[in-house]
Amino acid sequence: MARFRAPAYRTGMRVVFTWAGMWRGVRRGVPLLLGIIPFGLVVGVISLGKGLSLAETLLMSGLVFAGASQLLALELWSDPPDILAVAIAALVVNIRMVPLGAALSFWLNHLRGWRLWSSLFVTVDHSFALSVAEHRAGERDAAFLLGLGILTWMGWVASAGAGHLLGAAVALPPSHPLFFAATATFVAILVALWRGPRQDIPPWLAAAAAALAAQALRLPAPLPLLAGAFAGALLGARMEARAARGARP
Repeated sequence: MARFRAPAYRTGMRVVFTWAGMWRGVRRGVPLLLGIIPFGLVVGVISLGKGLSLAETLLMSGLVFAGASQLLALELWSDPPDILAVAIAALVVNIRMVPLGAALSFWLNHLRGWRLWSSLFVTVDHSFALSVAEHRAGERDAAFLLGLGILTWMGWVASAGAGHLLGAAVALPPSHPLFFAATATFVAILVALWRGPRQDIPPWLAAAAAALAAQALRLPAPLPLLAGAFAGALLGARMEARAARGARP
C-alpha cells in the first residue's frame, strides 16, 4: 500500500494511510472479537431457525454487516419474505451510522476513492468507538479504521456461518447468557470513549432518557434506539461546538 498523506488540519499534524496503520488496527481489534463472535453466533442460529441457507446467511452477514439491523430483519422475516419491509427496517436502524460517520471526519475527510468507501463499508459501532479513542490518544493513520473494520467483518461473517452450522446441534434457551454478549460488548466499549463526567455524562444521560421515553411511549423498535442515538449525538455535537468556540483565541 502506497503511503498517503493528507493536508494538515487544525491540530497541525498530517493524516496518513499506511500498511503499518492497517496492521495496528487489526491487532487492536482482536479483543473485540470476544464480543462479536457470540453476537454472530446468535445471528447464525436465528437465521437457521428462519429457514435461511448457509449461503444466504453468509451473504447477508457479509453485505449488511450490522448486527442490530440483521436481528431486526430476521425478526420480520417471513415465508415468502417481505423484502421491502425488511430493507426499510434495516435502513432505519442503520441511520445511526450517519452521526457516527460524521464523528469520524478527522480521518474520513482526508480520504478519497477506495480508501474512503472501503473504510465506510466496514465501519460499525465497535470500530467507531475504538477509532475515536485511538485518535484522542494521538493516532493519525487513517488506515487504522480500515484494518480494524476488516478484522471485525471477517470475524462477524465467520461467526454467523458457525452459528448456522451449529444451530441444528445446539438448542439454546432464550435466557442463555450467550444472547447477552452483544449488549455486554456495547457497554464495554464505552470505557474506551470515556473522557470525564463533564464531557460525557450529559450526552449519555440525554441518550438514555430519550430511549427510555420512547420505550415508555411504546414506540415500536427500533425507534427507541434511534431516539437515544440522535439525542446523545446532537447534545454531544453542541457541546463540542461550544468548546471549540471557547478555545478560539
